Amino acid sequence: MATAWVIGGGPAGLMAAQALTDAGHAVTVAEGKPSIGRKFLMAGKSGLNLTKDEAADAFAAAYGGAADRLAAMLAEFGPDAVKAWADGLGQPVFTGSTGRVFPVAMKASPLLRAWLAQLSGQGVVFRTRWRWAGWDGDALVFDTPGGTERVTPDATILALGGASWARLGSDGAWADILRARGVPVTPFGAANAGIVVPWSAHMAPQFGAPLKAMAFRAGDVTSRGEAVLTASGLEGGGVYPLSPAIREGAAMTVDLCPDLDETALAARLAGQGKDSLTTHLRKRLRLPPVSLALAQELGRPLPRDPAALAATLKALSVPHRGLAPMDGAISTAGGVALGALDDGLMLKAIPGTFCAGEMLDWEAPTGGYLLTACFATGLQAGRAAARWLRTDPPS
Repeated sequence: MATAWVIGGGPAGLMAAQALTDAGHAVTVAEGKPSIGRKFLMAGKSGLNLTKDEAADAFAAAYGGAADRLAAMLAEFGPDAVKAWADGLGQPVFTGSTGRVFPVAMKASPLLRAWLAQLSGQGVVFRTRWRWAGWDGDALVFDTPGGTERVTPDATILALGGASWARLGSDGAWADILRARGVPVTPFGAANAGIVVPWSAHMAPQFGAPLKAMAFRAGDVTSRGEAVLTASGLEGGGVYPLSPAIREGAAMTVDLCPDLDETALAARLAGQGKDSLTTHLRKRLRLPPVSLALAQELGRPLPRDPAALAATLKALSVPHRGLAPMDGAISTAGGVALGALDDGLMLKAIPGTFCAGEMLDWEAPTGGYLLTACFATGLQAGRAAARWLRTDPPS
Protein backbone atom coordinates (compact mmCIF):
# COMPACT_ATOMS: atom_id res chain seq x y z
CA MET A 1 0.00 0.00 0.00
CA ALA A 2 1.29 3.46 -0.91
CA THR A 3 2.00 5.73 2.03
CA ALA A 4 1.38 9.45 2.37
CA TRP A 5 2.41 11.87 5.07
CA VAL A 6 0.55 15.08 5.77
CA ILE A 7 2.57 17.68 7.65
CA GLY A 8 0.31 20.04 9.56
CA GLY A 9 -2.78 19.18 11.60
CA GLY A 10 -4.98 22.12 10.72
CA PRO A 11 -8.13 22.06 8.56
CA ALA A 12 -6.23 21.92 5.25
CA GLY A 13 -4.04 19.05 6.42
CA LEU A 14 -6.95 17.10 7.87
CA MET A 15 -8.96 17.52 4.68
CA ALA A 16 -5.98 16.27 2.65
CA ALA A 17 -5.71 13.27 4.97
CA GLN A 18 -9.43 12.63 4.51
CA ALA A 19 -9.09 12.59 0.73
CA LEU A 20 -6.09 10.27 0.84
CA THR A 21 -7.60 7.77 3.24
CA ASP A 22 -10.88 7.81 1.29
CA ALA A 23 -8.78 6.76 -1.72
CA GLY A 24 -7.39 3.81 0.20
CA HIS A 25 -3.92 5.04 1.10
CA ALA A 26 -2.09 4.73 4.42
CA VAL A 27 -1.88 8.22 5.93
CA THR A 28 0.13 9.70 8.77
CA VAL A 29 -0.45 13.26 9.98
CA ALA A 30 2.54 14.92 11.64
CA GLU A 31 1.89 17.96 13.84
CA GLY A 32 4.59 19.99 15.56
CA LYS A 33 2.39 21.02 18.48
CA PRO A 34 1.19 18.73 21.30
CA SER A 35 -2.32 18.52 19.87
CA ILE A 36 -4.15 18.73 16.55
CA GLY A 37 -6.04 21.76 15.25
CA ARG A 38 -4.96 24.41 17.75
CA LYS A 39 -5.62 27.41 15.50
CA PHE A 40 -8.90 25.82 14.37
CA LEU A 41 -9.98 25.64 18.00
CA MET A 42 -8.92 29.24 18.59
CA ALA A 43 -11.02 30.33 15.60
CA GLY A 44 -14.03 28.70 17.19
CA LYS A 45 -13.80 30.47 20.53
CA SER A 46 -16.08 33.27 19.36
CA GLY A 47 -18.24 31.02 17.18
CA LEU A 48 -16.79 28.90 14.39
CA ASN A 49 -17.60 30.68 11.12
CA LEU A 50 -17.20 27.80 8.66
CA THR A 51 -18.29 29.46 5.43
CA LYS A 52 -20.65 32.05 3.99
CA ASP A 53 -23.91 31.36 2.20
CA GLU A 54 -23.89 33.75 -0.75
CA ALA A 55 -23.86 33.81 -4.55
CA ALA A 56 -20.87 32.05 -6.10
CA ASP A 57 -19.56 35.16 -7.86
CA ALA A 58 -19.69 37.25 -4.68
CA PHE A 59 -18.04 34.45 -2.71
CA ALA A 60 -15.22 34.09 -5.24
CA ALA A 61 -14.63 37.84 -5.36
CA ALA A 62 -13.49 37.74 -1.73
CA TYR A 63 -10.25 36.07 -2.85
CA GLY A 64 -9.11 38.98 -4.98
CA GLY A 65 -6.22 38.17 -7.30
CA ALA A 66 -6.29 34.48 -6.38
CA ALA A 67 -9.95 34.03 -7.30
CA ASP A 68 -9.33 32.55 -10.74
CA ARG A 69 -6.82 30.03 -9.44
CA LEU A 70 -9.10 28.96 -6.58
CA ALA A 71 -12.30 28.92 -8.63
CA ALA A 72 -12.32 25.23 -9.57
CA MET A 73 -11.42 24.16 -6.03
CA LEU A 74 -14.17 26.31 -4.51
CA ALA A 75 -16.64 24.95 -7.05
CA GLU A 76 -15.72 21.46 -5.87
CA PHE A 77 -15.87 22.26 -2.16
CA GLY A 78 -17.65 25.54 -1.59
CA PRO A 79 -20.25 26.69 0.95
CA ASP A 80 -22.84 23.99 0.20
CA ALA A 81 -20.23 21.24 0.43
CA VAL A 82 -18.89 22.64 3.71
CA LYS A 83 -22.37 22.60 5.21
CA ALA A 84 -23.01 19.04 4.04
CA TRP A 85 -19.63 17.90 5.36
CA ALA A 86 -20.26 19.33 8.83
CA ASP A 87 -23.73 17.80 8.92
CA GLY A 88 -22.22 14.45 7.93
CA LEU A 89 -20.03 14.63 11.03
CA GLY A 90 -23.11 15.06 13.18
CA GLN A 91 -22.59 18.81 13.55
CA PRO A 92 -25.58 20.61 12.00
CA VAL A 93 -25.12 24.21 10.96
CA PHE A 94 -27.23 27.34 10.67
CA THR A 95 -26.97 30.49 8.57
CA GLY A 96 -27.02 33.82 10.37
CA SER A 97 -28.61 37.05 9.19
CA THR A 98 -25.40 38.11 7.40
CA GLY A 99 -25.06 34.81 5.54
CA ARG A 100 -22.32 33.48 7.79
CA VAL A 101 -22.58 29.77 8.54
CA PHE A 102 -21.89 28.35 12.01
CA PRO A 103 -22.25 24.98 13.72
CA VAL A 104 -25.31 24.90 15.94
CA ALA A 105 -22.91 24.13 18.80
CA MET A 106 -21.12 27.44 18.04
CA LYS A 107 -17.79 25.78 18.90
CA ALA A 108 -14.96 24.14 17.01
CA SER A 109 -14.25 21.40 19.57
CA PRO A 110 -17.26 19.10 18.88
CA LEU A 111 -16.64 19.28 15.14
CA LEU A 112 -12.91 18.63 15.52
CA ARG A 113 -13.51 15.69 17.86
CA ALA A 114 -15.95 14.12 15.43
CA TRP A 115 -13.57 14.65 12.52
CA LEU A 116 -10.56 13.19 14.31
CA ALA A 117 -12.64 10.19 15.42
CA GLN A 118 -13.68 9.58 11.83
CA LEU A 119 -10.11 9.84 10.53
CA SER A 120 -8.74 7.60 13.29
CA GLY A 121 -11.46 5.07 12.55
CA GLN A 122 -10.33 5.01 8.94
CA GLY A 123 -6.77 4.26 9.99
CA VAL A 124 -5.14 7.69 9.91
CA VAL A 125 -2.17 7.80 12.30
CA PHE A 126 -1.37 11.01 14.20
CA ARG A 127 2.07 12.01 15.35
CA THR A 128 2.13 15.07 17.63
CA ARG A 129 5.24 16.97 18.73
CA TRP A 130 6.77 15.97 15.40
CA ARG A 131 8.18 19.21 14.02
CA TRP A 132 9.25 19.09 10.41
CA ALA A 133 12.86 20.21 9.85
CA GLY A 134 13.17 19.72 6.08
CA TRP A 135 14.68 16.97 3.97
CA ASP A 136 17.72 14.76 4.11
CA GLY A 137 17.94 13.60 0.53
CA ASP A 138 14.49 12.14 -0.18
CA ALA A 139 13.67 11.62 3.48
CA LEU A 140 11.53 13.93 5.58
CA VAL A 141 13.31 14.92 8.79
CA PHE A 142 11.42 15.53 12.03
CA ASP A 143 12.47 16.75 15.45
CA THR A 144 10.53 14.57 17.90
CA PRO A 145 10.50 13.92 21.66
CA GLY A 146 12.48 10.78 20.94
CA GLY A 147 15.08 12.49 18.79
CA THR A 148 15.49 12.99 15.06
CA GLU A 149 13.28 10.80 12.87
CA ARG A 150 13.48 10.26 9.11
CA VAL A 151 10.67 8.88 6.95
CA THR A 152 10.36 8.48 3.18
CA PRO A 153 6.70 8.44 2.16
CA ASP A 154 5.49 7.96 -1.39
CA ALA A 155 3.71 11.34 -1.32
CA THR A 156 3.86 14.35 1.00
CA ILE A 157 1.30 17.09 1.61
CA LEU A 158 2.54 20.24 3.32
CA ALA A 159 -0.20 22.12 5.18
CA LEU A 160 1.91 24.21 7.52
CA GLY A 161 -0.14 27.38 7.77
CA GLY A 162 0.98 30.96 7.33
CA ALA A 163 3.11 33.07 9.64
CA SER A 164 0.69 34.31 12.30
CA TRP A 165 -0.07 32.93 15.75
CA ALA A 166 3.28 31.18 16.12
CA ARG A 167 2.28 29.82 19.52
CA LEU A 168 -0.46 27.84 17.78
CA GLY A 169 1.91 26.41 15.19
CA SER A 170 1.82 28.86 12.26
CA ASP A 171 5.26 30.44 12.37
CA GLY A 172 6.27 30.40 8.68
CA ALA A 173 9.58 28.67 9.45
CA TRP A 174 8.99 26.38 6.47
CA ALA A 175 9.53 29.24 4.01
CA ASP A 176 13.33 29.09 4.12
CA ILE A 177 13.25 25.30 3.79
CA LEU A 178 11.27 25.54 0.57
CA ARG A 179 13.29 28.44 -0.81
CA ALA A 180 16.42 26.33 -0.36
CA ARG A 181 14.81 23.73 -2.62
CA GLY A 182 14.10 26.29 -5.34
CA VAL A 183 10.46 26.98 -4.47
CA PRO A 184 9.45 30.65 -4.87
CA VAL A 185 7.85 31.97 -1.67
CA THR A 186 6.28 35.42 -1.55
CA PRO A 187 7.25 37.38 1.61
CA PHE A 188 4.65 37.27 4.37
CA GLY A 189 2.50 40.18 5.42
CA ALA A 190 -0.23 40.62 8.02
CA ALA A 191 -3.80 40.03 6.85
CA ASN A 192 -7.06 40.36 8.77
CA ALA A 193 -5.13 42.42 11.27
CA GLY A 194 -5.93 45.34 13.49
CA ILE A 195 -5.12 48.84 12.30
CA VAL A 196 -2.78 50.90 14.47
CA VAL A 197 -4.11 54.39 15.27
CA PRO A 198 -2.41 56.83 17.70
CA TRP A 199 -5.49 58.10 19.56
CA SER A 200 -5.32 61.16 21.74
CA ALA A 201 -5.89 60.78 25.49
CA HIS A 202 -9.53 61.90 25.32
CA MET A 203 -10.45 58.72 23.40
CA ALA A 204 -9.58 56.48 26.35
CA PRO A 205 -13.16 56.33 27.72
CA GLN A 206 -14.24 54.83 24.39
CA PHE A 207 -11.78 51.92 24.36
CA GLY A 208 -13.71 48.69 23.91
CA ALA A 209 -16.73 50.41 22.37
CA PRO A 210 -18.28 48.72 19.32
CA LEU A 211 -18.36 50.69 16.08
CA LYS A 212 -21.63 50.05 14.27
CA ALA A 213 -23.59 51.60 11.41
CA MET A 214 -20.51 53.15 9.81
CA ALA A 215 -18.41 52.40 6.75
CA PHE A 216 -14.65 51.97 6.65
CA ARG A 217 -12.73 52.72 3.44
CA ALA A 218 -9.16 52.26 2.21
CA GLY A 219 -8.08 52.17 -1.41
CA ASP A 220 -10.88 50.60 -3.44
CA VAL A 221 -12.34 48.69 -0.48
CA THR A 222 -15.40 49.68 1.54
CA SER A 223 -16.55 47.61 4.52
CA ARG A 224 -19.76 47.93 6.53
CA GLY A 225 -18.96 45.34 9.21
CA GLU A 226 -18.67 45.95 12.93
CA ALA A 227 -15.36 46.87 14.55
CA VAL A 228 -14.08 47.77 18.01
CA LEU A 229 -12.16 50.84 19.11
CA THR A 230 -9.14 49.76 21.15
CA ALA A 231 -6.22 51.43 22.89
CA SER A 232 -4.00 50.54 19.93
CA GLY A 233 -6.41 51.38 17.12
CA LEU A 234 -9.20 49.46 15.42
CA GLU A 235 -10.00 45.74 15.47
CA GLY A 236 -12.68 43.49 14.08
CA GLY A 237 -14.37 42.15 10.99
CA GLY A 238 -15.37 45.61 9.83
CA VAL A 239 -11.77 46.71 9.28
CA TYR A 240 -10.11 43.38 8.40
CA PRO A 241 -11.13 43.57 4.71
CA LEU A 242 -9.04 46.76 4.47
CA SER A 243 -5.83 44.85 5.31
CA PRO A 244 -4.49 44.57 1.72
CA ALA A 245 -4.96 48.28 1.06
CA ILE A 246 -3.58 49.34 4.45
CA ARG A 247 -0.60 47.04 3.94
CA GLU A 248 0.14 48.94 0.71
CA GLY A 249 -0.01 52.28 2.53
CA ALA A 250 -3.46 53.44 1.42
CA ALA A 251 -5.21 56.23 3.29
CA MET A 252 -8.22 55.31 5.41
CA THR A 253 -11.49 57.10 6.08
CA VAL A 254 -14.59 56.46 8.18
CA ASP A 255 -18.11 57.38 7.09
CA LEU A 256 -20.28 57.92 10.18
CA CYS A 257 -23.50 58.11 8.15
CA PRO A 258 -23.21 55.64 5.25
CA ASP A 259 -26.97 55.43 4.69
CA LEU A 260 -27.23 59.16 3.85
CA ASP A 261 -25.60 60.94 0.93
CA GLU A 262 -23.98 64.33 1.53
CA THR A 263 -26.99 66.31 0.34
CA ALA A 264 -29.43 64.47 2.60
CA LEU A 265 -27.01 64.66 5.51
CA ALA A 266 -26.47 68.40 5.04
CA ALA A 267 -30.23 68.95 5.03
CA ARG A 268 -30.56 67.06 8.29
CA LEU A 269 -27.76 69.13 9.84
CA ALA A 270 -29.23 72.51 8.93
CA GLY A 271 -30.61 74.83 11.63
CA GLN A 272 -28.26 74.23 14.53
CA GLY A 273 -29.66 77.08 16.61
CA LYS A 274 -28.17 77.57 20.08
CA ASP A 275 -27.20 73.92 20.65
CA SER A 276 -23.56 72.99 20.90
CA LEU A 277 -22.26 71.13 17.88
CA THR A 278 -22.02 67.87 19.85
CA THR A 279 -25.61 68.22 21.06
CA HIS A 280 -26.73 69.10 17.54
CA LEU A 281 -25.10 65.98 16.11
CA ARG A 282 -26.60 63.80 18.81
CA LYS A 283 -30.08 65.18 18.30
CA ARG A 284 -30.13 65.30 14.50
CA LEU A 285 -28.20 62.11 13.75
CA ARG A 286 -28.68 60.10 16.95
CA LEU A 287 -25.00 59.27 16.94
CA PRO A 288 -23.77 57.17 19.88
CA PRO A 289 -21.02 58.53 22.14
CA VAL A 290 -18.25 56.63 20.33
CA SER A 291 -19.27 58.12 16.98
CA LEU A 292 -19.35 61.61 18.46
CA ALA A 293 -15.89 61.00 19.94
CA LEU A 294 -14.60 59.86 16.56
CA ALA A 295 -16.02 62.94 14.89
CA GLN A 296 -14.26 65.20 17.37
CA GLU A 297 -11.03 63.18 17.26
CA LEU A 298 -10.73 62.87 13.49
CA GLY A 299 -12.58 65.94 12.24
CA ARG A 300 -11.54 68.68 14.65
CA PRO A 301 -12.14 71.50 14.19
CA LEU A 302 -15.54 70.44 12.92
CA PRO A 303 -17.05 72.97 10.51
CA ARG A 304 -20.40 74.54 11.41
CA ASP A 305 -21.56 74.93 7.81
CA PRO A 306 -23.99 72.00 7.17
CA ALA A 307 -22.57 71.10 3.76
CA ALA A 308 -18.97 71.18 4.98
CA LEU A 309 -19.90 69.28 8.13
CA ALA A 310 -21.70 66.62 6.09
CA ALA A 311 -18.66 66.19 3.85
CA THR A 312 -16.43 65.82 6.91
CA LEU A 313 -18.62 63.22 8.61
CA LYS A 314 -18.78 61.21 5.37
CA ALA A 315 -14.98 60.95 5.11
CA LEU A 316 -13.19 61.30 8.45
CA SER A 317 -9.49 60.74 7.79
CA VAL A 318 -7.91 58.10 10.04
CA PRO A 319 -4.19 58.81 10.70
CA HIS A 320 -3.22 55.15 10.88
CA ARG A 321 0.26 53.71 11.26
CA GLY A 322 -0.36 50.55 9.30
CA LEU A 323 -1.34 47.08 10.44
CA ALA A 324 -0.73 45.54 13.83
CA PRO A 325 2.18 43.05 14.10
CA MET A 326 1.88 39.95 11.94
CA ASP A 327 2.07 37.41 14.75
CA GLY A 328 -1.20 38.71 16.16
CA ALA A 329 -2.97 38.78 12.79
CA ILE A 330 -5.72 36.28 12.07
CA SER A 331 -3.99 35.26 8.83
CA THR A 332 -1.16 36.25 6.53
CA ALA A 333 -0.65 37.21 2.93
CA GLY A 334 2.25 35.71 1.05
CA GLY A 335 3.47 32.13 0.98
CA VAL A 336 4.15 29.57 -1.73
CA ALA A 337 3.69 31.32 -5.08
CA LEU A 338 0.71 29.84 -6.91
CA GLY A 339 2.80 29.66 -10.07
CA ALA A 340 5.10 27.20 -8.30
CA LEU A 341 2.29 24.64 -8.21
CA ASP A 342 0.54 22.60 -10.86
CA ASP A 343 -3.26 22.34 -11.03
CA GLY A 344 -3.19 19.64 -8.36
CA LEU A 345 -1.15 21.87 -6.02
CA MET A 346 1.98 19.77 -6.47
CA LEU A 347 5.25 21.66 -6.28
CA LYS A 348 6.82 21.76 -9.72
CA ALA A 349 10.28 21.79 -8.14
CA ILE A 350 9.59 18.77 -5.89
CA PRO A 351 7.42 16.12 -7.60
CA GLY A 352 5.32 14.16 -5.16
CA THR A 353 5.11 17.06 -2.68
CA PHE A 354 1.88 19.03 -2.50
CA CYS A 355 0.87 22.19 -0.61
CA ALA A 356 -2.46 23.36 0.81
CA GLY A 357 -4.11 25.91 3.04
CA GLU A 358 -2.78 29.21 4.32
CA MET A 359 0.79 28.44 3.32
CA LEU A 360 -0.25 29.25 -0.26
CA ASP A 361 -0.08 32.83 -1.51
CA TRP A 362 -3.73 33.83 -1.26
CA GLU A 363 -5.67 35.83 1.26
CA ALA A 364 -9.29 36.51 2.05
CA PRO A 365 -11.26 38.38 4.69
CA THR A 366 -12.84 36.69 7.67
CA GLY A 367 -16.43 35.64 7.35
CA GLY A 368 -15.98 31.99 6.39
CA TYR A 369 -13.76 32.56 3.38
CA LEU A 370 -10.52 31.55 5.09
CA LEU A 371 -11.73 28.20 6.34
CA THR A 372 -13.56 27.32 3.13
CA ALA A 373 -10.44 27.84 1.02
CA CYS A 374 -8.37 25.82 3.50
CA PHE A 375 -10.82 22.95 3.18
CA ALA A 376 -10.98 23.28 -0.61
CA THR A 377 -7.22 23.41 -1.17
CA GLY A 378 -6.68 20.56 1.27
CA LEU A 379 -9.17 18.43 -0.62
CA GLN A 380 -7.56 19.33 -3.94
CA ALA A 381 -4.06 18.48 -2.72
CA GLY A 382 -5.21 15.22 -1.12
CA ARG A 383 -7.07 14.04 -4.21
CA ALA A 384 -4.19 15.05 -6.48
CA ALA A 385 -1.74 13.18 -4.25
CA ALA A 386 -3.98 10.10 -4.43
CA ARG A 387 -3.94 10.31 -8.23
CA TRP A 388 -0.16 10.72 -8.14
CA LEU A 389 0.14 7.55 -6.10
CA ARG A 390 -2.00 5.64 -8.61
CA THR A 391 -0.06 6.84 -11.65
CA ASP A 392 3.38 6.82 -10.01
CA PRO A 393 3.16 3.89 -7.62
CA PRO A 394 6.09 3.18 -5.30
CA SER A 395 8.65 0.82 -6.73
